[in-house]
Amino acid sequence: MKVPVFAVDVGYGNTKSAFRMGSDLATQMFPSLAPIAVSDAVSGFGQGVLHARRVAPIEVDGTTYEIGPGVELSSAYGNAGRTLSEDFCRTPNYAALLGGSLFFAGVTEVERMVLGLPVHSITKYSAHLRDTFTGTLNFGHGPIKVGSVKVVPQPLGSLVSFSEYGGSRFDRENAHLVIDVGYFTTDWVVAHGFTMNDRRSGGAPGGASHVYKSIAALIAKKEDEPVDDIERIDKCLREKKPLLFYGKDIDLAPFLEQSQAVVNATVKDMQNRVGRTADLRSIVLTGGGASLYEPAIRAAFPRVHLDVLDAPCYANAKGFLIVGESTLARERKAIGAAA
Repeated sequence: MKVPVFAVDVGYGNTKSAFRMGSDLATQMFPSLAPIAVSDAVSGFGQGVLHARRVAPIEVDGTTYEIGPGVELSSAYGNAGRTLSEDFCRTPNYAALLGGSLFFAGVTEVERMVLGLPVHSITKYSAHLRDTFTGTLNFGHGPIKVGSVKVVPQPLGSLVSFSEYGGSRFDRENAHLVIDVGYFTTDWVVAHGFTMNDRRSGGAPGGASHVYKSIAALIAKKEDEPVDDIERIDKCLREKKPLLFYGKDIDLAPFLEQSQAVVNATVKDMQNRVGRTADLRSIVLTGGGASLYEPAIRAAFPRVHLDVLDAPCYANAKGFLIVGESTLARERKAIGAAA
């Protein structure tokens, strides 16, 4: 399938994408886990009795990874194939997740692909993404042609999404503070209309995974057993269910409350960078970890209206798509005018 624009938010927690299928907006999401594919998997022999997992083999530099919605959240030794490092976008895992997103969307040719990076690393890594993923790609399922790659700061996607779907809540004449609570980092942008204020914008390691790791450490201390699979803690918190641990159902709420110091430290960094907030129309809260940070953000900025985006996980990808479509339209118009 050929699409004009394909937008991908390869996050530390989940990989999200948005693209057009005719007049409809299509979105998809799966965990950002890239374990090495098992060549002798036996799950296929249970078809008709067991449900087959929805995964695909994605090849990067001669190694095959297992990618998709059905990827396992836990492993025998605690390593489920997640990468949590600043140079994530340079890893084979990132490439495999991007390849999986294209595969599950059925995309074989795209005129413009839009990718996002955390605010504090966009200058360092944007050229790498453009150079690596422009041209003809192959992840083991045939060639995929990518005409160009545009890289934008991740919170900008949410700002654009808010401007498109937020109705009258978006104020072009005044500033908004956009806070994107991701899995590994929390990024924020102060923007007047679509013009970023670099002095007040920034990012810090301190996303949802830091909360999950704190909860895991507290449970490990109480149970006197190591707790490694933070992916299951993430899933249980999102679904508001207890964590099964050696036959015991553990209520995570008390441990989440004890982990607020992790959240407060990140929010304090943000306060120091943003400064006085009298000029803000609202705070726009987005990202997969938004619910974890919402109480602390409300307490830190009590006099500023807080807009929590619907379906915050997809906000960046939807915004990236709009950015790609608008920039592509402008360029086509400029080419037509010059002809």
